[in-house]
Amino acid sequence: MNASNPWRGLVKPNSLNVLVIDENRIRASIIEDGLREAGYDRVTIIDDMNGLARRITEINPDVIVIDLENPNRDMLESIFQISRAVKRPIAMFVDKSDEASIEAAVEAGVSAYIVDGLKQERVRPILKMAISRFNAFARLSRELEETRGELEKRKLIDRAKGLLMRTRGLSEEEAYALLRRTAMNQNRKVVEIAQSLVTAANLLDPGADV
Repeated sequence: MNASNPWRGLVKPNSLNVLVIDENRIRASIIEDGLREAGYDRVTIIDDMNGLARRITEINPDVIVIDLENPNRDMLESIFQISRAVKRPIAMFVDKSDEASIEAAVEAGVSAYIVDGLKQERVRPILKMAISRFNAFARLSRELEETRGELEKRKLIDRAKGLLMRTRGLSEEEAYALLRRTAMNQNRKVVEIAQSLVTAANLLDPGADV
């Protein structure tokens, strides 16, 4: 694959399962034609908002295109709730909007929020942008969760070390060495031993500051 290819590291366009949500069936058909001309072979259209979340789950799209002419607040909030739930790249096109709606879209995880409607020639570049933004956000979210997880593990191990230092009169280095040695002997992770120790201490003395 050429290094300049914008789809490097992503699903190729013609293998994407694209869902188009648009209450205007004629306009949706134009979007569908534009997608197919751009190389997207798997396109599904939904023109009825009833039971939308369930139908999205059934279709399980790779990317969602939503075209709303003049959405009201209730419709936007419904779409934003779906955006939070489905965890898919979403490109939303509206004819008119305001700052509050744009902020709500960003908070809901909409990958591309385009004011001034959808034109056929804009579909492909905007979809690529939406997927790129979604992937970048997903990577950041995953890294943040991993960082938080590591921080929680370190806190747990520090609590276990503190327990050993107080109850056994050990130094910090000796306490950690004991945790490591116990973990090796039991073929477990240090954090698992630390969790067991903290849990046992809480059971033995619920009022203690562990």
